[in-house]
Amino acid sequence: MQDSSPAKHIRGHADVMVTVLKENMSNFVLAGLLFGAVALAQSASPQSQATMNRDSVPAKAAPSKTARSSRPAEPETAKSKSVKAESVTINMPEGMTREQADEILNELKEIHKLLEAQQKTQAQAAPAPAPVHPASDKVQMSVNPAWEAIGSPTAPVTLVEFTDYQCPFCRKFESDDWAKLKKDYIDTGKVRFVHRDLPLDFHPNAEPAAEAAHCAGQQKKFWEMHDALIQDPSADLSQQGFLSDAQKIGLDSASFKACIESRPFAESIRKDAADANTIGVSGTPSFVIGKTGSDKIDGVRIIGVVPYEVFDKTIAQYLGN
Repeated sequence: MQDSSPAKHIRGHADVMVTVLKENMSNFVLAGLLFGAVALAQSASPQSQATMNRDSVPAKAAPSKTARSSRPAEPETAKSKSVKAESVTINMPEGMTREQADEILNELKEIHKLLEAQQKTQAQAAPAPAPVHPASDKVQMSVNPAWEAIGSPTAPVTLVEFTDYQCPFCRKFESDDWAKLKKDYIDTGKVRFVHRDLPLDFHPNAEPAAEAAHCAGQQKKFWEMHDALIQDPSADLSQQGFLSDAQKIGLDSASFKACIESRPFAESIRKDAADANTIGVSGTPSFVIGKTGSDKIDGVRIIGVVPYEVFDKTIAQYLGN
């Protein structure tokens, strides 16, 4: 689960940007060196040097037109000549000789080789990814048989999720892990999955959505409404959207509307949030996994969207596998 503050929800995007910059740093350095080298060559060109030293260097007589046509051109400056070193071609700026351009290009090639060697060394020295281990953040929480749950009541392991219907990370859990978790453990009778609400303050539609799901539960359609609200990224979390979903899943619309307007589940939703705070949960999605007990769960807390392997290994641990 990500933290409940908006700033911490977006911190991962900043990490992605830093990674992209790191991966392309050698290209930025190479481009900077190229422009810097050309600028230096211009500032130190034979023309500028001749200007600075004109009082101390005797002037040479200009060669005749006949002499120019009868022998190869001297390495003098040019305004728009180009020079090629293997596969790299650049236009020589005014004041740069062919020899200077060749020297710059060869130097840049050597620098590029050093950067490539450094990247290769860093890649070889990078540590292998850490193995996935079961969660170890131990907590204890009470159990209420009235909580909405799916799976066998006698399943040896219980998994509790605290969720927010407006939370994008909760949707990610639904899209990435839910189907496999249900297939591997819930449908096989090994895990009982329990839903609890934790609408975050900065998600104004989360609490009304939670109430809508529980109102559907009055007509035995809690999970149908739950799925409609959280699995569809474009779900309409307004009262009109709730009424539309109620019609789609076959609810009595009049009874459902009366329920969401009277808000009979507001107190139980606040109780879920208070219980979450008691065990150190302040963001969504968050999970508690532990041995099924009659009145409590002794288990571990898992925060945020995690690889499926974390659920797999933690559940296996409590199954004794």
